[in-house]
Order: sequence, then structure tokens, then C-alpha cells
Amino acid sequence: MAVGYLVTVVLALLIVVFCLVRIRGPRPLFYFSYRLGLVFNEIPHVALYALVASTALAFSEGDIATTADRVDVALAAVAAAGLVVVTLRGMRTGAVVRDALDDALGAGAGTRHRLPLARILLRPVFRRRRDVKRVGNLSYGDGGRRNLLDVYHHRSRPEGGSIMIHFHGGHYDQGRKNTQSLPLLYRLAGQGWVCISANYRLRPDFPHPAHLIDAKKVIAWARAHATEYGAAPGAAVFVAGSSAGGHMAAQAALTPNEPAYQPGFEEADTSVTGAIALNGFLAEYFDGDPATSPVNLVRVDAPPFLVAHGDLDELVDTENPRALVTALRSVSTSPVVYAEMPGAHHAFDLFHSFRFEALIDGIEDFAAWVTARRKSAEEGV
Repeated sequence: MAVGYLVTVVLALLIVVFCLVRIRGPRPLFYFSYRLGLVFNEIPHVALYALVASTALAFSEGDIATTADRVDVALAAVAAAGLVVVTLRGMRTGAVVRDALDDALGAGAGTRHRLPLARILLRPVFRRRRDVKRVGNLSYGDGGRRNLLDVYHHRSRPEGGSIMIHFHGGHYDQGRKNTQSLPLLYRLAGQGWVCISANYRLRPDFPHPAHLIDAKKVIAWARAHATEYGAAPGAAVFVAGSSAGGHMAAQAALTPNEPAYQPGFEEADTSVTGAIALNGFLAEYFDGDPATSPVNLVRVDAPPFLVAHGDLDELVDTENPRALVTALRSVSTSPVVYAEMPGAHHAFDLFHSFRFEALIDGIEDFAAWVTARRKSAEEGV
């Protein structure tokens, strides 16, 4: 029996199961499945490459000689079919996001884009772009390394760009900048945006509202300094976040210019043009404090929101983001886009995958629509 080949096939089958099924326990199984699904639910074709190469190698070396070996090949075919299903499911995201945009913003808001197939299929993990420069570890507060941010901008520094601020996830007790949504930040920066990824103070040392205060400081910093990297004076400011960062982005967007969250910089403008929550936990976060739930902060003048969530998210049920979407739509005069992506797990924003690239296209369409509406309002049209 080709033991090495059998191990590869079994691992591929496990990956397929972990991608297609939401597993939440027991804890060791959850941890193992979550980590494998985190990668291969977004880039299943990489596992497929390895499986095909392993099968070809087994045949070329004469290892497929017994009935057991032929059973292994049959199981490999099943795993390959499963990986194709996972891939096709991710490719459905584009249509889902376009429909969500059209429903919330009007027909034609979601447009078709050409996906970067070479990057997705051959370089999904490599997120940097030659035309984008990262300026790292700029201080925006007195919180040491937890008050540092990175700026991503086009090397030519074209003038007139909008601003995208991103906050990382990690349950408010871990995580760091420069780890999540990098495909989004590099894509936008390559098109002239000024993008910012920021650390913030973490619990238990810094409980709520320290994180929200830090978010406000980042927004104020962006308004004061982003023009140095190519942003337009008075540029549109979008705030986004992943997981806990999505929660923080939503809170920041729904508490503009509130002095209680701006100690020492009460006069700074911390309003935002739009908010984007990716796989976010969007309810009460700290000891049942209702003030920490974005649902309890909705307001008539809330900015436009885009909420994207996976229907197989292991950490946050879809009822959670749906509650915020419902609350916003019942109160706010601004549109709310909700894209529930088929087959997506938690943390789908790490790689250049079919799913995340299609969602980035949708974020671009959302930002373009919001920015155009803002410009029309400023011109009194």
C-alpha cells in the first residue's frame, strides 16, 4: 500500500468535509477543522493541485498496484470532485453580491468585473503589489505599538483618492494590523485610494470603550494626514473591519463626533462616508453592555452600510448580522447592502480567492455609488 499517497487522500477528504460542513465541536475537532477550512475553503484549488500531483506521482512510480491502492484512487476522485464543488461555490459570490447591490442601491449598481484569474489560481497567497507602497508603524496615539497604523498608497501618489480604514479582528483580545483584508487594501491602493490598517488597544488591559476611542483617533488621523499620501482634501472616508473589527467599524460609523468617545479631541470630525463589516459579530460584545451593540446605536442619519457574511460562519450565526441590517433598514435613510455568501466560513478575507475578489468588486461598486451620491449632495443636485 502507498501509505504516503493514502495520507494525502485522507487529508484531502477531510478538507472537503471541513469546507462543506460547519463544525463547531468538540473543541479539538473544531480547532483543526477551523484552521484547515480557513485556508482551503477560500483556495481549494491549491489542495486540488496537490491531490492531482500526488496521484500522478503515485502512478508514475508504480505505487498503484493493489486493490487497496485502486480504492485510494477512487477516494481521491471523490475528494477532487468535492474540491471542485467548493471552488464553484466560491465562484457564485459575484452573482450574489451583484444582486445584493441591485436590491439595496438600484438596478445596475452591481457590475460585472473580470476576475484576476492568474492571481487567484497561481498566486492567491501573495498579496503585495509593485505599484503600492506600504508605510508602516505610524503613531496615531499614546498607546505604544497598539496605537500604530500602516498606510498603503500608490507609489505615484495620484491626488484625489478616497480613504479606506480597516480594523483587524481577534475578539478584541488579540490580532494585529497587516494581517486581514490585505487583498482589499492593496487593490484599492493600486487604484489611487489611501488605505489604512490600524492596531488598537486590546482587552483585558483596555476594556470598552478604549477600542472605540482608538477607532475615532484613527479616523481623525486620516482626516489630518491622508492628503500627504494622495487623498483628496475632504475625501470620502470609509471604515471597514473584519470580525471584531467589523463590530468596531460599525460602532464608529454609528457614533459620529460623540464627545464621550473622543476625549481630548472632541472637536475632530470622526464621521464617515460609509461602513463595511466583514464576517462581523454585530451585537453586544462586553458583559452584556447594550451600549456595545451596533443594533442599539442605529440612527436615522447613519451612513450607508455594506455587510458581508458567510452562511457557514462557524463563529457568528447569520442571525447576528441580519439583526443589524434589519435595524438599520427600519431607521436609517441610507441604503444597507447585505450579501450573505454561499459556503463562506469565518475570515474569508485573507487570500486572493474567487469569493473575496468578487466581494472586493462589490465593495468597489458600493464605494463608487456612495461617493457619487455624496458628490451630488454636495453639489446640490
